[in-house]
Amino acid sequence: MTMLRTILFDLGNVLVYFSHDRMCHQIGEVLGRSGADVRRMLIDSGWMWDFERGRLSERDLIHLLERELSAAIDPQAVATASSDIFTLNEPMLPVLQLLKEQGLRLVLLSNTSPWHVDWVRRNWPVLDPFDELVLSYQVGAIKPEAPAYEAALQAIRCRPDECFYTDDVPKYVARGREFGLHAEVFTDADSLRGYLRPHGITV
Repeated sequence: MTMLRTILFDLGNVLVYFSHDRMCHQIGEVLGRSGADVRRMLIDSGWMWDFERGRLSERDLIHLLERELSAAIDPQAVATASSDIFTLNEPMLPVLQLLKEQGLRLVLLSNTSPWHVDWVRRNWPVLDPFDELVLSYQVGAIKPEAPAYEAALQAIRCRPDECFYTDDVPKYVARGREFGLHAEVFTDADSLRGYLRPHGITV
């Protein structure tokens, strides 16, 4: 089996857990609307995905919400309500450290927003071991769109068959395989160890 040089990780529900329901509820509390209303405005409308693609700036998103609500909004309150939705997957911290100690390159491929990355960075060291972050809002595409994976292939700095990719979303894993990556669905740290062991990596 080809020796791995890079491990490509998703962020949400791999390194940190999150809840869109909690996000919608908390933003609803700020805006004086129900969580269902917020889900319709942000997610069902596609605004959140365009925010994560970088097509909408923070100011653009707040402006759209203000127009929808016909009211002024506190951007920081919305950013906090949107971002205080994460919990650390603590068993992954030693896994990342051991991978680094074995000389593997670590790359992140995440559908995310600047609000969420800032929040995770400020609260935990989970992104510190990474050599490069491929963030949807910076590359202009979200998984499973091809440009997101093409950006990741540039960042891994090895052949696709020398990279292992893990993500909690099966269709994103399947898409990664189309690009030649070794890829498996993430469930927990122990299952990840099992996926890596046949490649000669013990963490």
